[in-house]
Amino acid sequence: MPPIQSFLSLLIVGFLAIGLHEYAHAKLADLAGDPTPRYFGRVTLNLTKHFELFGTIMLFFTALTGFGIGWGKPVPMDPRKMRNPKWDHFVAVLGGSLTNLLQAAVFALVWRAVTVLSPALLNNGFVFWLLFYGVVLNLGLCLFNLLPIGPLDGMWLLGTFLPEPARLNWTRFNLTFGSIVLLGAVFLGQASGFSLTGMIIRPAMRVLFKAFTGTPLPI
Repeated sequence: MPPIQSFLSLLIVGFLAIGLHEYAHAKLADLAGDPTPRYFGRVTLNLTKHFELFGTIMLFFTALTGFGIGWGKPVPMDPRKMRNPKWDHFVAVLGGSLTNLLQAAVFALVWRAVTVLSPALLNNGFVFWLLFYGVVLNLGLCLFNLLPIGPLDGMWLLGTFLPEPARLNWTRFNLTFGSIVLLGAVFLGQASGFSLTGMIIRPAMRVLFKAFTGTPLPI
């Protein structure tokens, strides 16, 4: 299989996975009454507006050794301007990962349809990798972003349920040191082959991949 087919598939899926994830954050915050994402031009389906260079590089870098984990440009939100600050913010944050889960489900449905109606298509390198990455990359981004460490979505989701002042301390710690801890874990895993994030994410991904596609995860 020419490597260009795999790379092109990864490029298409990654563009949609990250872009729609960030758009979902912005749109849900906007619907909740927060004008901040719209002010910064983030309530748009022009997905190029939602990318952050380092997070995109990380997506492709980690995809080379299994499933990709990365992030887009954080969407600015102000819960105080939402109609129901606590739960509207929770929904706006969770919406990003749910968008990836939905994309994985759509790619998996196409996978199942192709398997039944025209299985020979899966012998086409581009089709196979497009569907494979469509499921794996989106599941990886969904699960990765749910990890409760800053600046990932899971940090904000967990903080919703913490009492004050624990919530404030939790948020401050993650915004100050969370990125360092996260990047350290990712790079250590890539360098050593012992990936803590992979140990957490991969079992759930195997279960979801099998449930979505009906076939075992081959990695």
